[in-house]
Amino acid sequence: MVEPQRTAQTDPQHDLAARLRLLQELSGLGVRALARDTGLSSSSLSRYLSGQTPPPWPAVIALCRLVKRDPRPLRPLWERASNPLPAPPKSSRQGRPRPRNDLPRDVPDFTGREAKLAAVLAAVDSHRVVAVDGMAGVGKTCLAIHAAHRLAADYPDAQLYVDLHGFTEGREPLDPDSALRMLLGALDVPSEKVPREGVEQLAACWRSELADRRVVVVIDNAADAEQVRPLLPGAGPSVALITSRNRLIGLDEVPPVSLDVLSPQESAELLARASGDPGGRDGRLGREPESAAEVLRLCGHLPLALRLAAARLRHRPGWTVGILVERMAEGVSEFDTAFAMSVRQLDRSQARLFRLLGLLPGGSFDAYLAASLADVPLHGARAILDDLVDAHLVQESTAGRYRLHDLVHQHARRSCAEQDSPAERERALGRFLDFYVHAAAAADAALPFLAPGRTPSAGPPPAALPRFADKHAAFSWLVAEYENMVAAFETAAAVGADAHVCELPGFLRAYFARRCGTTHLNVLFERSLAAAERLDEPLRLADAHSNLGFARYNAGRMAEAAASYEAAQALLSRVGDTEAEAELTLRRGYLKWDEGDVDEPLELFRLAGKLYERADCRTGAAYAAASEAWALLQLGHREEAAQRAREVLAAPHTDPAWPPALTARITLGVAISHQDPDEATDHLRQALALAREDGHLHNEAWCLNCLGVALRLMGRHEEALESHRKAFALLDELFEEHWKSRFLNSYAETCRLAGLPEEALRLYRQALELAPRLGHRYEEAQAHAGIAALLEESDPTAAADHRTAGLAAPRS
Repeated sequence: MVEPQRTAQTDPQHDLAARLRLLQELSGLGVRALARDTGLSSSSLSRYLSGQTPPPWPAVIALCRLVKRDPRPLRPLWERASNPLPAPPKSSRQGRPRPRNDLPRDVPDFTGREAKLAAVLAAVDSHRVVAVDGMAGVGKTCLAIHAAHRLAADYPDAQLYVDLHGFTEGREPLDPDSALRMLLGALDVPSEKVPREGVEQLAACWRSELADRRVVVVIDNAADAEQVRPLLPGAGPSVALITSRNRLIGLDEVPPVSLDVLSPQESAELLARASGDPGGRDGRLGREPESAAEVLRLCGHLPLALRLAAARLRHRPGWTVGILVERMAEGVSEFDTAFAMSVRQLDRSQARLFRLLGLLPGGSFDAYLAASLADVPLHGARAILDDLVDAHLVQESTAGRYRLHDLVHQHARRSCAEQDSPAERERALGRFLDFYVHAAAAADAALPFLAPGRTPSAGPPPAALPRFADKHAAFSWLVAEYENMVAAFETAAAVGADAHVCELPGFLRAYFARRCGTTHLNVLFERSLAAAERLDEPLRLADAHSNLGFARYNAGRMAEAAASYEAAQALLSRVGDTEAEAELTLRRGYLKWDEGDVDEPLELFRLAGKLYERADCRTGAAYAAASEAWALLQLGHREEAAQRAREVLAAPHTDPAWPPALTARITLGVAISHQDPDEATDHLRQALALAREDGHLHNEAWCLNCLGVALRLMGRHEEALESHRKAFALLDELFEEHWKSRFLNSYAETCRLAGLPEEALRLYRQALELAPRLGHRYEEAQAHAGIAALLEESDPTAAADHRTAGLAAPRS
């Protein structure tokens, strides 16, 4: 076959048309006869031969077979001519977050400590790190948080807080691996940038992220130097404030600030402020100075104990200080004195909820969890929590979120073990696990995903669950509760609650899709699979295999994903759950595409749509239809792709940025870019505006890149290049190699046609480097084809090698 002349500016669509005209010449037939013998319409064939429209791949095959020619050498050129659209997003993460502020509230009655506060700030100024140590209840956390609030204005990029639970009874200290992942997540570092394993690698990533930011982080309750060392910032302006009951002598480079109890004067001032005493001789404390001094002695001058005692006076205006001393005198130590006196003032329901809070694995919680734990109405739980806050037994760290000081948590846990039966403790722990499964399911349902998750069956639903006004509220709740949900998962695994272990990770899919966590999601689903195997229930086991395959696919572990999907398929063929089969079919379609198959995905998307319709799942059917439209576009069926996309857009939905509609709008914009540039541009710009309004940078980058493809098809190369550049600026910011791999070839093709062959070659080679590593065989083949086109004149041998490698890539 004669090769048409090539230049760097050659349009692949015109190139393909020239090849097709050569095939017509070989056939010796006119257009009508050729159309008749190949089963094509003569009008369509005329458009294909003139280069007005690229043909679908089956039409190319029919023309080649008629003249007994192998169609495979034409495949790379056809793929470039048909300008396949980059894959729809697998995730839709939040946009640029506001600077994170996780600091607990600064106590309004912070008293004294002027010298120690000055020492902390001086250490931060000189070393950027300080370690505050001292006995339990002496006010280490209070001082560190107060200092962090003072520093916040100078460190505007983020104010972070992490509790390492070094001394939380009933809970293992937080390991550095988990702590680093939580901190990197708080900085919204994408999963692709987070090392999959290795504390040293994670610590290096953490230091790198802090190097260019001004961040203050409070690292609370460290058990020892080894636990905290990987969390320290490296070069750069960021600072860390550490607290521990132990002197962290292993951190030679970190200056210590050791706290002792308050001085008598500071203790008296704190007692007065916390109790609301006006001071002077007319106040209760002034009228009974000896009793007031005895309160200070009984509290051991410890801030925590003083606040507990002061709360009694504040809420008992009829008490004298002498009465307070009498009530406190039954304790045997400063801790027991404060706790016993405070707990004795609780009524039965308040004392019960307080004890049950000791069963929680630490961390903050809300009123919904408290209500579920104690099996009381939500309004009742809120009222009790308010009373416990007033008694200083519970801290309201931020509005609507509560936590227990380690000493208080220890006291509550011990009281629960002594006063509540094993059966009651077991029931309360079960309600704790039930709450997080059902609450996570409710949040997951408010977030857009392939299809609604399965209704949770691990325990009955609580009487009250959080209500989410929209997906943003649901995501915010998941962010706030993430540590607790992981703790609930670990608790379920420890007590053998396999149904909860199976179900909870499945309701975190959309959360992980919006947040870094690919590695952790794989770990959770691997353990979920083990629990499903113990339960030996085919449907649970099929879900577990399918979810693990999805997690592996998102991590670029294609072969493992395929194995998981095969295991799920074998089980579902016996179980007969139509909706689960539909979701698995859709997932397999995307995996097949990434593996380099360009025909089977379309059939899988169509099958998924039929299965979703049979299961009466409207959202799933819309996803499948949008995926089908996208696949039709890849195969060159532009008219069918546009028609299917319009059908998706016509489906009713309440979210303007509904993912199926976004995919359909982009597909439609590219599909009609030849015949109706104005409408195409309107659709693509509308999709871009919706993505920006929704705050999803990944979707915004996807829209920009596809707009670049469409503008290139319209011949508006400068505008196209600008759109591609904006997309890649976002991807660089997000460190998204997965997405770059999908966008590089289309960007390179625009550069080639815009007369920038060197830039195009650089981009194609970058795609060729990324795609095999990520398992994107289709993109690998596209990169080879693009390089072959660029090297055709300057290095024909290398071009031929790339064409051969491109044909082999999908099968490698």
